[in-house]
Amino acid sequence: MQTSELAPALPALRQAPARNWRDLAIHPLVLRLVSFSIALALWEYAGRIPLSPAFPTLLETLSGLGSLIADGSLFKAFLITLHPLVIGLAISVVLGVGLGVLMGLHQPSEWLLAPLFIIAQAAPLAALIPILTFAYGIGLTAKIMTVCIMAMPVIVLNTLGAVRNTPQSLLEMSRSFLASRSQGIRLVILPAASPMIFAGLRLGCAAAFIGVILAELLITPTGIGDLISYNQSVADYPKMYAAILSIILCSVLFIEALERIELTLFRPEVRA
Repeated sequence: MQTSELAPALPALRQAPARNWRDLAIHPLVLRLVSFSIALALWEYAGRIPLSPAFPTLLETLSGLGSLIADGSLFKAFLITLHPLVIGLAISVVLGVGLGVLMGLHQPSEWLLAPLFIIAQAAPLAALIPILTFAYGIGLTAKIMTVCIMAMPVIVLNTLGAVRNTPQSLLEMSRSFLASRSQGIRLVILPAASPMIFAGLRLGCAAAFIGVILAELLITPTGIGDLISYNQSVADYPKMYAAILSIILCSVLFIEALERIELTLFRPEVRA
């Protein structure tokens, strides 16, 4: 092969490495790692200024986290915190998705129930906790109710909007293929509504984590809430922030797992 024949291919060969580096730089995983690294670097910098005497550096917080793991207190606290969280979240997901689908398919149900969830979403939780404590005491039930009040309205209203906004063309297509009502819901409406439903589930799960920590701080100091309040009272701020960091990481991992479940159950090609 002569040099004249290779000449047109040389620019493409030169551009290939640059294109590969560009694709790598905008890869979602790389961008997430960059964002995470920037946040951690800013935390370390703010702790070294210092931003506040009560704000430790990242390295001090990680040292406190290691201490909590080594003495077993973090594991014991998580077992206590996860008890009302798992129960409340399970109730919120099952009832929330079920009621949202019902309200989306049956308009009188929406007129009857939607205002209740809109009010629950708008109401300040701190103002409701004394009422929950008076009604259910300071035990497990009050904490489960707190989680449900935080998580369920988001799940219900997102599910309602997802079902109600199913493309009309998909519904007409299912009717043209003589699909039954149950087949239309299972094979058309739920796959089409799944992105917004799972978005509501992710928001609801994040709200549930916030709710359970608020319950442990404001109702009874137990679990992770007890670790936070105790270490704050003795001015052990690295351990206090370590407890906060641990529940944030748990929440993020749980939400990422939900996203993986969504991609497994409702693949993009199935939605299309």
